[in-house]
Amino acid sequence: MTSFSPEAQTMSLMAFIAVITVTLLLCVMTGPDRDDLGDFYTGYRSLSPVQSGLAIAGDYISAGTVLGTIGIIALVGYDGVTLALSTVLSLVLMMFLLAEPLRNAGRFTIGDVFTRRLPGPAVRIATAAVTLTALLPLVVFQLAGAGDLLSVVLGFDADGFKTGAIVSLGLLMIAYAAIGGMKGTAFIQIVKTVALLGASFAIAVLILNRFDFSLPSLLDAAKRGSGAGDAYLAAGLQFGGNELDMISTQLTVVLGAAVLPQITMRMFTARSAAAVRRSMSWAVSTVVVTCLLIAVIGFGAAAIVGHQGIVAGDPQGKTAFLMVSQAVMGTDQTTVETLLFTAVSTAIFLTLLASVAGITLACANTLAHDLITHGLRRKAQLKGSAEMAIARTAAAGVGFVAIAIAAGARHLNLQALLTLSFCIGASAVAPALIYSLFWRRYSRTGLLCTLIVGSVSAFILMTGSNLVSGSPQAIFPDQDFNWFPFTTSGILSVPLGFLAGWLGTVLYERDPADQRMRYEAVEETILAGTPAANSASAS
Repeated sequence: MTSFSPEAQTMSLMAFIAVITVTLLLCVMTGPDRDDLGDFYTGYRSLSPVQSGLAIAGDYISAGTVLGTIGIIALVGYDGVTLALSTVLSLVLMMFLLAEPLRNAGRFTIGDVFTRRLPGPAVRIATAAVTLTALLPLVVFQLAGAGDLLSVVLGFDADGFKTGAIVSLGLLMIAYAAIGGMKGTAFIQIVKTVALLGASFAIAVLILNRFDFSLPSLLDAAKRGSGAGDAYLAAGLQFGGNELDMISTQLTVVLGAAVLPQITMRMFTARSAAAVRRSMSWAVSTVVVTCLLIAVIGFGAAAIVGHQGIVAGDPQGKTAFLMVSQAVMGTDQTTVETLLFTAVSTAIFLTLLASVAGITLACANTLAHDLITHGLRRKAQLKGSAEMAIARTAAAGVGFVAIAIAAGARHLNLQALLTLSFCIGASAVAPALIYSLFWRRYSRTGLLCTLIVGSVSAFILMTGSNLVSGSPQAIFPDQDFNWFPFTTSGILSVPLGFLAGWLGTVLYERDPADQRMRYEAVEETILAGTPAANSASAS
């Protein structure tokens, strides 16, 4: 890959410093000014539907989603577009099926949703464990790739710089989560979403202009540049013709992407049931536009940079966005073009910062609220100030663990970690939420079975996939203990998650009538748009 011009690197570095300064000030100014749980966890639900929708879209469109999807589209074409559409469909399902009941049933975390009708410390502890198991791999994946990405932009290739970039970004994400709370991280997500949309739109327009705004011409050029011929615009290139593997991946993304805890916690910040519907409308619209732009940029990368150039920059194509941005503007860049490239690199940098901050906050919230306050301390109720101090300490703890793992594993291909997060979301979180919100007979035993079996099965199956061993893109490419013939676990772990919840309820149900009465007592609140009482999460 051709290095970027010194002017672009200097301007990008200055822009990164400015972004860090502004976002930290934004967190300080909008974060909770007193030890108030409602302010820290939900920002007192003070965001408008537009602001909330942009924040949801920002949490949903992570750095892994943007860079990874553009790379996949650039390398395998049709299958990458299908992945982008699955991402959109996931958020649409969240909008129509879960968003409003989630907002009505919960208060701060999904642990509140589960204990609304199935109280107990075991539920809280299991929820916290599943949340951490799903989100910690996601934040490690994004941090580990940050060093390489920043080294490409700024022109520093030393290992020390890459490790320093991981540590610096990790410390920033801790500060954002601990200082800003829900409202502070929401405003960072809003800024990131607007910046990413603007930069993506500008590059997409330049790509289309290169082909006279003719989509068929762009696709033909992408097909030629991919080196795959007609297979580039046909299904199956990514999976070698294995249709079951493609179905498994799509199932995992559709069910798992939108139910991860950093997304669901945004539902609790809406002012009302009507507001959450409007917020989700804005979120879905934003994600649809972003995915369309991502598709154009991915095809543009294949057409202009070409398969060999993309793979030379990164085998997974994660630098394709930067490469096509540079290529479409040419080597002799004007000041305006240099500013545009700076905007692109800054948008990517903001996406990294905002993504890891939101995930860290979700981990901290579940540790403080679910595990410690309501899981381990069943009798002695913590004061709000004490719980908030625990949440901030938990943010630091999660951050330091993620930094240590990411810095130590940054030489490895960690795509499996991103996939594992989606698999746990699809196999454990999605079945548990659907059953808890809509099945009257669902019991505490069934919920625990869903969470445990769904998570454990996803984890075990992923260890045998080709993302862990047996392929050049695996974590351990030189070893081969591949025994599971699919890229994701969804085709097996999702049915296991649903089946475990059903069997746990049917086989170990002690008092079906009492269980139905528990649900009927809160059914109107959950389904009819009535806000949950603040005391609902005290169990």
